[in-house]
Amino acid sequence: MNHPHPDLGLPPQLPNKTLRIVALGGLGEVGRNMTVFEYEGQLLIVDCGVLFPEENQPGVDLILPDFSYIRERLRDVVAVFLTHGHEDHISALGYLLREREDIQVIGSALTLAFAKGKLKERRISPITIEVREGQTRKVGPFDLEFVAVNHSIPDALAVVIKTGAGTVLHTGDFKMDQLPLDGRTTDLARFASLGESGVDLFMVDSTNADIPGFTTSEREIMPVLDRVIGGTKRRVIVASFASHVHRIQQVIDIAYTHGRKVAFVGRSMVRNMSLAGEMGYLHIPPNTLIDVDEIDDAGDNIVLICTGSQGEPLAALSRMANGDHRIRVGSGDTVILASSLIPGNENSVYRVINELTRFGAKVVHKGNALVHVSGHAAAGELLYCYNVVKPKNVMPVHGEWRHMKANAELAISTGVKRSNTVIVDNGVVVDLADSKATVVGAVPVGYVYVDGQSIGDITEASLKDRRILGEEGFISVIVVIDSQTGKIVAGPDIHARGFAEDLAIFEEVKGSIERALAGAVASGINGTHQLSQVVRKTVGSWVGEEHRRRPMIVPVVIEV
Repeated sequence: MNHPHPDLGLPPQLPNKTLRIVALGGLGEVGRNMTVFEYEGQLLIVDCGVLFPEENQPGVDLILPDFSYIRERLRDVVAVFLTHGHEDHISALGYLLREREDIQVIGSALTLAFAKGKLKERRISPITIEVREGQTRKVGPFDLEFVAVNHSIPDALAVVIKTGAGTVLHTGDFKMDQLPLDGRTTDLARFASLGESGVDLFMVDSTNADIPGFTTSEREIMPVLDRVIGGTKRRVIVASFASHVHRIQQVIDIAYTHGRKVAFVGRSMVRNMSLAGEMGYLHIPPNTLIDVDEIDDAGDNIVLICTGSQGEPLAALSRMANGDHRIRVGSGDTVILASSLIPGNENSVYRVINELTRFGAKVVHKGNALVHVSGHAAAGELLYCYNVVKPKNVMPVHGEWRHMKANAELAISTGVKRSNTVIVDNGVVVDLADSKATVVGAVPVGYVYVDGQSIGDITEASLKDRRILGEEGFISVIVVIDSQTGKIVAGPDIHARGFAEDLAIFEEVKGSIERALAGAVASGINGTHQLSQVVRKTVGSWVGEEHRRRPMIVPVVIEV
């Protein structure tokens, strides 16, 4: 656990008529979104998602928001509101509900369906409240209003939070596609009317704030997909987020046009698309969808829609690239990566692309074709929002620091005072009162790592050890000494893994170990721990000077 700002002390007791806001994830990063709002002793949570690990976090499955801040106050939580059904906004919910299962969960129909699908796997039956745009709801001291926003998943909602401290508008993830496939645009008119009434704090998606202009419409990729799929003689494999209903709808429509069958591959893809189809968000033409067990019968006349667009090791596409999936990619196949890179996933994705290419597949991705458009508002769209909302204070959310900084500068350019723009890290406490947002302190917030069944047991020190083992190797040294004389009676016996194939290279250091131990004993050093440190220092100096390596060294000195 780390303290975000050592210069900031713990926040004071919450004053009357004050709304307190603390992000437990999602600031300075793209993922694990979770923000806690406190008013009159009650807590409202907006989103509860995960962050996917980077390569320097080996063995980690997921990274959770840090619940420490609220763990002793879970009885004060009146609700969790989910803005939309993406993994980085809903997938930590099961871990939270495991600590208190009766927290009510509010969201749109599709969002709740995706969340409940994930929770069912954990044998959790949540208390859910389905809402839609235009509706209002009171939970504890919070008056909530839900506003339609357009994103890369249907049914996304912004939320208006009204308390005695003022009005907050939280966009969630959004863009302003003027020609969305489902006809559901971001309700800019409601944003404007809220602006007329007065928005004290505007919490705005920052993901594309540093990209000028406007986000391309989802419809624009359809001709490209049509050209790629129509021009392929063999199989087509499309990798996408398992929640990107609109993208998958386009792929299905194009496949149908070209007389191809469609199959879903990957557990989350099958689950989510089944739910979307049952609820009417996904429309599949008759006699188009087949089960994965039937794909051999379809031959080359098929489009496989699978998970793994981010290079996730256990996802379907990564396993195909590794050659350990039942579906074998070969010469003439076309693979389409219909997504953008999430920061930190670049190397994993490029590795998958290289391996698929090695198998003879043609790989089409955002870098060489318009097969993906973002679900987040670019700078031009954000400027429109600032001009119609006219917020008194702005707090950029959902983005790395460069994104949040760019977002704040956009707000300032439209007339928001620089002193009223708040760019903060996870854990920094912001109080809203008298139409002013102020940083009042910070609470410790760290990374909570999920490793198999272990939650929070993995520390930064553990990850450092794993990185060293993976990158630098392992050396063990066993020495047996006479407890009376201090002389070596056996060893040094050296074993190594991941360092060198030929153990003969260690012969030159054995003499150094013997001399170092003899010198230590002669100078009065005794005890196995102290002598082990002598061995560690000797071997460490040797591998550093001779081989420019820093392996993990485990010395064992035994007295007999």
